[in-house]
Amino acid sequence: MDWLLDRFGTAPSHIAFIHEGRHVTYAEVLSTITAFSKRIASVGIHKGDAVVVMGDYSPEVFCLMLALAQNASIVIPLTKNSVIEEAVALGVSGCDWYVEFNADGKDATFNQRVIEADNALLTSFRATGAPGLVLFSSGSTGKPKGILHDFNLVVEKFRKQRQAVVAIPFLMIDHFGGINTILAITASLGTVVTVSDRSLPKICEAIARYKVELLPATPSFLTLLMASHLQSDYDLSSLKRITYGTEVMPQSTLDRLTKAFPNVVLQQTYGLSEVGVLRSQSRGDGTLWVRVGGEGFQTKIVNDVLWIKSEYAMVGYLNAPSEFDADGWFNTQDQVEVDGDYFRILGRVTDLINVGGQKVYPTEVENVILEMDNIQDVAVFGEKHALLGQIVVAKVILETPETVESVKKRVRHTCLGKLASFKVPTKVILAEGVLHSARQKKIRRE
Repeated sequence: MDWLLDRFGTAPSHIAFIHEGRHVTYAEVLSTITAFSKRIASVGIHKGDAVVVMGDYSPEVFCLMLALAQNASIVIPLTKNSVIEEAVALGVSGCDWYVEFNADGKDATFNQRVIEADNALLTSFRATGAPGLVLFSSGSTGKPKGILHDFNLVVEKFRKQRQAVVAIPFLMIDHFGGINTILAITASLGTVVTVSDRSLPKICEAIARYKVELLPATPSFLTLLMASHLQSDYDLSSLKRITYGTEVMPQSTLDRLTKAFPNVVLQQTYGLSEVGVLRSQSRGDGTLWVRVGGEGFQTKIVNDVLWIKSEYAMVGYLNAPSEFDADGWFNTQDQVEVDGDYFRILGRVTDLINVGGQKVYPTEVENVILEMDNIQDVAVFGEKHALLGQIVVAKVILETPETVESVKKRVRHTCLGKLASFKVPTKVILAEGVLHSARQKKIRRE
């Protein structure tokens, strides 16, 4: 990945990071990478060593990851809010060194911590001499999986330079989408604006203060943004593009975004940790139809499910059999509708609710409920039922207090007017707090 560092060198005075108000140039990024490379050598981190990097976004965390990749080590980024317990993660990946950053992400402590992991895939990968990147799935549908990537391939996707932008890397650094975002910004010599607190006010404040142009976010976050009306309290006029992915976007949220940000391009993105992030193009008619692909990717639809073949695919799972077929195609488990070159994601096969043999897509029901008054957010999921197999349950967060009897009556009346009767929630639960994880992704379970 020397080409990436060479590119940094062409713009030494450009601002690469704004971290908690601290401005860092690309020249400083290069010097920090060099300093970490020397430190890696001095403490004795070798090629192929598994190195945990514990910390959230900061210029120094990013620089250490690149320095470790240059050293052909295996990088394992984790955060305090990781989706998998640290002990479970290290039991899968193993560990030779543990590097922990302090609260401001500037200073790091290096400690040798040996945890053996007899893993055939890691052993064969080390023999290639390439740098590795290990990420973990959320385990929402079972045991979390350790995903091994060739770090060089992850970076290679960005060799073609694109227009520089000022952007906030919204997804966390232990998430493939988060790493993809930060590499995309820096490879184009843009500016990364990092925030330690991903709350709605802090994100809006950072956009206004630093004139952020690109906001990559999740539908869950954008749904809450529209419910909060904070876009009226902050100057968000610098935004040129809002991208959304990782879960299905409710049409009602997209409609509100279109109205609130008439001059902003709303772009649906698509990617998976196993195959990478594809180039995407929303149809531009205010709908959720999207076209994905781009150089290095192929797509096909089999039984209404999207399959992807990628030149940037993972090396494999560390603790599970490969889910690629013999020809290199990956089943995304995303059910879709097709319209020419475009498709619309209906939801994960694993999220489908089966009511007496009838399929219910949670997002279809959520979309209707989100259009109701006094509803801030909703999560729809299935609950086991002796006769029907499952029933539909809606967990809602209200804007102002209301009795559960009143909410249930309104939900039933509204849904019956727009959905088939088997899709109407049988149970309504009032909740407090949030309905999404630390990754700002909806949690659909009781």
